[in-house]
Amino acid sequence: MRSIRLKEITKSHSDRLVLNKVNLTIPSGEFFALLGPSGCGKTTLLRLIAGLETLDEGAIYLGNHPITHLPVNERSVNIVFQNYALFPHFNVFNNVAYSLLIQKKPKSEIEQRVIKILKTFHLENHIFKFPNQLSGGQQQRVALARAIINEPDVLLLDEPLAALDFKLREKMLIELIDLQDKLETTFIYVTHDQFEALTVADHMAIMNHQGEIEQIGTPKEIYEFPISSFVAKFVGTTNLFNGTLQNIDSNPEIEVKHLGCFRLYLPQKKDWIDEGRKVSMSIRPEKILISKKPVHHFSNNLKGIVSQIVYYGRSTQYNVIVNNQFKIQVFEQNEEHFVQEDIDYDDQVYLYWQKENAILLEN
Repeated sequence: MRSIRLKEITKSHSDRLVLNKVNLTIPSGEFFALLGPSGCGKTTLLRLIAGLETLDEGAIYLGNHPITHLPVNERSVNIVFQNYALFPHFNVFNNVAYSLLIQKKPKSEIEQRVIKILKTFHLENHIFKFPNQLSGGQQQRVALARAIINEPDVLLLDEPLAALDFKLREKMLIELIDLQDKLETTFIYVTHDQFEALTVADHMAIMNHQGEIEQIGTPKEIYEFPISSFVAKFVGTTNLFNGTLQNIDSNPEIEVKHLGCFRLYLPQKKDWIDEGRKVSMSIRPEKILISKKPVHHFSNNLKGIVSQIVYYGRSTQYNVIVNNQFKIQVFEQNEEHFVQEDIDYDDQVYLYWQKENAILLEN
């Protein structure tokens, strides 16, 4: 196993800057996710690592060895595409065995290795089927088996579950986690789906529209402590308030126009925090408590009217309108052992959150 290191990676397509001086180190044996909106350069970055495209500037290292100019077949890096790219005229066995056949490995070795990996992917009963005879999930397993059989140091996955329905996607995510844990191969998983990234990743990088990495961290770090409004809005759902910083040396507050002042918890003072500075405050919907009765021991509170209710089974989303203009989202878990209030449309409600749950962000 070897790490992947990207140094000052820059790439343009038709005079449009796709990747802008990207620096990234992915430790060996990690399940690493690249998450970002469409067009941010995720797939381009993957193709550069695989050797399918050439970069304009920068360098790529596998362990301590530069691979920037190595051909695809010498990189010990394999890629699984979104459409799987299986050979339609080959059966499952020959699709998986293809790279070994090209290398002219002994027939007995090919058979032994292919059968072993097909059992790992629960495909031993489909050896002689062709791709059009397989389900989407089975096709995805064949593509993974074909990519893994050469035992690469790094496996690149370019939105491999995009073509699957939600239930099958959930199932395959768990299988991918188990597979990576068993193989201990470095997985780099590209997706624009935050649920997928939060589910599979040991660490993840968030890319913005400018082809830059906005934040790197564990899923929990990125969700709970986003460093920018972009990350807060892109990963999960949040309520974002724009306002002005006050009293930063005593009792920090943010004054939001038409809503008043809200207490803030500042664990450490950052360079950009100044009195009177325009900033944003992020508060996740599940961090807000909702009640039809006023409660006075919370740091922050608002009063509003329920405009929408969405039932999700395990949770309920309330959209609350404050001051006839601000929509605030609240998620409440539906727990049997917890007696919940019967909140309905047009009810007047009170919203509360602790100052420790409000994240201050630079505009």
